Amino acid sequence: MNGGNERFQPVSGMEIPRFAGIATFMRLPHVALPDAGDVDIGLIGVPWDGGTTNRAGPRHGPRQMRDLSSMIRHRHHALKLSPFELANCADLGDSPVNPVDVDDGLNRIETFFKSVVGKGVLPLAAGGDHLVSLPILRAVGEREPVGMVHFDAHTDLWDSYFDGFKFTHGTPFRRAIEEGVLDPKRTIQIGIRGSGYDAEDRDYGAKMGVRIMDIEEAVELGPEKVMAEARAVVGDKPAYVSFDIDCLDPAYAPGTGTPEVGGFTTREAQFMLRGLRGLNLCGADVVEVSPPFDPSGYTALAGVTMMFELLCVMAEVQAGK
Repeated sequence: MNGGNERFQPVSGMEIPRFAGIATFMRLPHVALPDAGDVDIGLIGVPWDGGTTNRAGPRHGPRQMRDLSSMIRHRHHALKLSPFELANCADLGDSPVNPVDVDDGLNRIETFFKSVVGKGVLPLAAGGDHLVSLPILRAVGEREPVGMVHFDAHTDLWDSYFDGFKFTHGTPFRRAIEEGVLDPKRTIQIGIRGSGYDAEDRDYGAKMGVRIMDIEEAVELGPEKVMAEARAVVGDKPAYVSFDIDCLDPAYAPGTGTPEVGGFTTREAQFMLRGLRGLNLCGADVVEVSPPFDPSGYTALAGVTMMFELLCVMAEVQAGK
């Protein structure tokens, strides 16, 4: 744990106004990856949307999320903790990407995150479209497949798009299961809803043992029971958390590429993320924030607030090691 050194702290709004200074995630120091040996949790942008099939724009998500993250302060009001006191947290900048080549883009992201994991740093990523989760899972699940708690309107378990194209933001978890980096029997997908082309994705998930929880079931159960189910599914072994911003109702997060009405409120999502406390988390992401569809920044604010919720529970994991 940071070799006994003093942990990094966000710049306080009492010292420099929140609208001033260079934007980093939660006003933390920017630390280049080669110098990240003392970092416990790395906040990382993945400005890439090479897997988008309809409304592009999540490549711009990390920059707007950094800007809006200046609203995040030190202490969590409900959990009664400061993640920055529990773990050494830093902004590790953006993963290398390639906006014109999907295969090369995936390889660059995978290589970067394998370096992050190799340094013993827990990654907390801001996408980017949902395909960025695949190379991150390749990194955190390289030694053994990980479980996953997945918040989304869509399963992202499709096999292919447009006559056999295998790598889109609708296919990452199918590929991750096939590649052996994601354990389907320890995977739960929460908030699934909306019309579909057919049932192929759901049929595949059921066959592989994925627990798919539609929004109707989640609302009926309520956040506490939803997360009790999630904890039972993933168990005590390492688990990843993937939060697609479109799990929220577009009234709360209009800035996303594939909005679906009837989703969670921001408050419900916060309550559920707090239910991750104590799980053996190996990393997390918040994806599909698309600033062109919400220049106001409210979607980005929702996204970085979810990142803060995740950071708090991840910091507790680190503090317990």
